[in-house]
Amino acid sequence: MRTAFTLFGVCLIGVGLASYAVGQQADNESVLGPSKAESEQPRSVKDFLAKRRAEKAKKDHEELLQRGDELLQLTGQLETAYEQKKGLSSADLEKLETVEKLAEKIRKSMGGDDDDDDNNKVDAATKKNPVEDVGDAVVNLKEMALKLVDELKKTSRFGISAVAIQTSNSVLKLVRFLRLKQ
Repeated sequence: MRTAFTLFGVCLIGVGLASYAVGQQADNESVLGPSKAESEQPRSVKDFLAKRRAEKAKKDHEELLQRGDELLQLTGQLETAYEQKKGLSSADLEKLETVEKLAEKIRKSMGGDDDDDDNNKVDAATKKNPVEDVGDAVVNLKEMALKLVDELKKTSRFGISAVAIQTSNSVLKLVRFLRLKQ
């Protein structure tokens, strides 16, 4: 009976050591790189995933261009409304809010961030054409929207434009100025 217990103990230790060795080998493979199962995905799966990423990037870029066109259209409507009434109505203020949201979405999709942290910076748009009243701001808003759309059309879906981000920030500053003046 004693030999049976000894033999059972030796077998148990052998199984424990074997499982420990297999566990160490699995850990080493994960540290060294992907396992064979991960790296050997069928080529069709890799192609499918690459195609889906390309389609998504194309769709996102088209949406960006559509937002730019909508922003340009709204700023044109605001300029026309201001010229006719010499002021902005509540419907125009709603359009102004939509312009702000569109400019923020454009800036975010281009990888930009809010630059309001540095209030001492002089904005390029206001440096060239100082904004003194609502009429100047509406005209500058239309010009900045046009510049933004031109920059968006120059970009591809593979890159970003620092000029487009700066221009979207200029649009946002002008929108905020107009909202404060109303």
